[in-house]
Amino acid sequence: MKTTAKVWKLEKISKTTIALAGNPNSGKTTLFNAITGARQHVGNYPGITVERKEGSITIKNTRVKLIDLPGTYSLSAYSQEELVARNFLIDEKPDIVVDIVDATMLERHLYLAVQFFELGIPVVLAMNMMDDVKKQGLRIDKQKLSKLLNCPIVETIARTGQGKLELLEVAINEAKDKKKPWVPLKISYGTDIDLALDEMEKIILDHQFMTNRYPARWIALKYLENDSEIIRLGQQDSQVAEQLMVIIENVREHCLKTLNIPPEAIIADYRYGLINSILKQNIIIQEKPRHERIEFTTKLDRFLVNRYLGPVLMVAILYAMFQITFSLGEIPMGWLESFFAWISTSATKLIPEGLLQSLVVSGIIDGVGGVMGFVPLIAIMFLMISFLEDSGYMARVAYMLDRVLRIFGLHGYSAMPFIISGGIAGGCAVPGVMATRTLRSPKEKLATLLTAPFMPCGAKLPVFMLLVAAFFSEYKAQMMFSITLFAWVMALLVAKLVRSTIIRGKSTPFIMELPPYRLPTLRGIYIHTWERTWQYIKKAGTVILAVSILLWAAMTFPSLPEGQVNQFAAERQAISSSIQDNTKRELALLEISNHEGQTALRYSLAGRIGSSLEPLSQLAGFDWRTNIALVGGFAAKEVIVSTFGTAYSLGDVDPESADTLSSRIAVDPSWNKFTALSMIVFVLLYAPCVVTVVAMAKESSWRWAIFATVFNTTIGFGMAVAIYQIGTKLFI
Repeated sequence: MKTTAKVWKLEKISKTTIALAGNPNSGKTTLFNAITGARQHVGNYPGITVERKEGSITIKNTRVKLIDLPGTYSLSAYSQEELVARNFLIDEKPDIVVDIVDATMLERHLYLAVQFFELGIPVVLAMNMMDDVKKQGLRIDKQKLSKLLNCPIVETIARTGQGKLELLEVAINEAKDKKKPWVPLKISYGTDIDLALDEMEKIILDHQFMTNRYPARWIALKYLENDSEIIRLGQQDSQVAEQLMVIIENVREHCLKTLNIPPEAIIADYRYGLINSILKQNIIIQEKPRHERIEFTTKLDRFLVNRYLGPVLMVAILYAMFQITFSLGEIPMGWLESFFAWISTSATKLIPEGLLQSLVVSGIIDGVGGVMGFVPLIAIMFLMISFLEDSGYMARVAYMLDRVLRIFGLHGYSAMPFIISGGIAGGCAVPGVMATRTLRSPKEKLATLLTAPFMPCGAKLPVFMLLVAAFFSEYKAQMMFSITLFAWVMALLVAKLVRSTIIRGKSTPFIMELPPYRLPTLRGIYIHTWERTWQYIKKAGTVILAVSILLWAAMTFPSLPEGQVNQFAAERQAISSSIQDNTKRELALLEISNHEGQTALRYSLAGRIGSSLEPLSQLAGFDWRTNIALVGGFAAKEVIVSTFGTAYSLGDVDPESADTLSSRIAVDPSWNKFTALSMIVFVLLYAPCVVTVVAMAKESSWRWAIFATVFNTTIGFGMAVAIYQIGTKLFI
């Protein structure tokens, strides 16, 4: 009986793999999050820096493994996301594919579904955003559409999670027959294309040309669509590939002569023709007057994407973001600064004087605390960015920027890598660099990849906020706004430079889907804001903490020789016995302690490195202590602030007269407004952090990643020198 029970359990628990696919903005990832919740993990596809999300859930004795594929418009290898999604489906063969479509845009979104059918993949269609369909006064005949497409259909609302359990149950039931062979859908593409497909299919089958991996007719289709990946793989059998290419050239020449369009355009037209013929069979029924939402979107776009007014409003929104950030964030930022100051003071009293106290207070608390103090400002910035993204406005920003970007040899899709990298301050260059894979032109991708790190990412913001608070406290929002605009100007000018010299080539056309405006949900904004803020906090508690400790060690060792230590001790003893006034004596002793701290810092390994760079760096106004921070910034830009916190904690400024890091820098005689400006510009432009450099190498090559490191640092230093030299000579 026990054995039987165990066998029954093993037979009862089954496993199913479901892949979620769909167009960008279809609600695919929202549905994935709604189903999996916290039961998910994020990684990359093997050997490729495309994000791979996996989740798991158990439902009705079935263990479901859910894969969130990259958003894609087709199964042709035009972008890395499309290639990754296609290869996953072909190589790993999930039990079922759930294709999430925007039910308000069925014609456009069913184009991907048709390509799934052509590949023979078992599909369940999730008609998402059904609440929007109803708001538009529409009804979709789900049963008839399901019959015509020959696949199950489930209505969902991803934002609320409605329909997710029904969708899972339907997908699991469809996936039960795992031995069911894939049956590709055969579509007629007109006499000319069909004849060529038949001839190519026969050649492919006769020679078993890649048929161990792909259906024969599908291979022929991809050849006709000029799919670069399939053509590349086909070169392994050059004899068959040449036969196919001869047929393709003949068909292409005939199509261009008779119809003036290439075969791939004809194929796309016939696919859309099939979709239209299905939808025209009374599938979408207008039951009520059209809802005001689409009209509202159209009316709003007349202003927000207007040729002249749109850019003005975009700049105004950007400026307002900085104004709100500083207005709301200054108070909680002050609380955090006071909190870390209290921790620092308490640690100083509790831990006996020595290396341990120095490590805890100067290396950890003052180092990491300097970065953590900016969390309120970062969180508020991320909150507003999340609102703009979820509302649909970010897509409009990319659309408007295309007009400008094309002048500088870039593409409308370059806008998103720039924005993600910090074009609307607070992003990160790593996902920004990874986002360049949406650009189909290798030259536009490379130019975008080289200039995206110029943007004021979240790691650079603490540095800018620190210096702005120290020297431009009356114009905080204006300065941060100006820094962002300057980053865009530099990115565009450098892009124009490289596109006119080392990366020449024509610009490609820009086509982008503009989603309707939506009122973001509080839950969605909270999740997006928290995810980004937590990444910042986590980085401060891991990478920044580790680098801060290493830099503290470099700024502490080797320690001063015993002779110099004894000399400072003798000076203290002399002052203590010669000055009777308590106040004067304490000030004199403090001056000696500060002098000893500065001498010890300069004598350390970090001090020696900083001092060795000073003959060159002083052209930009940077002293040896600033050099230490900038060298640390190669690892991560937040380290610049933590290094300043450690350096000034170990250094020569009276902490009683300057209780915050910005005020300590402000009273340092080696700093002035033009030193701060040159520092801001250099940090904005110089070498990306190590993680970004690795991402750049993966997206292009190590040659280009190293070029960007050297090239960007050279440009940044040149601009910093110009600002400091001109400013100090003319105004000081």
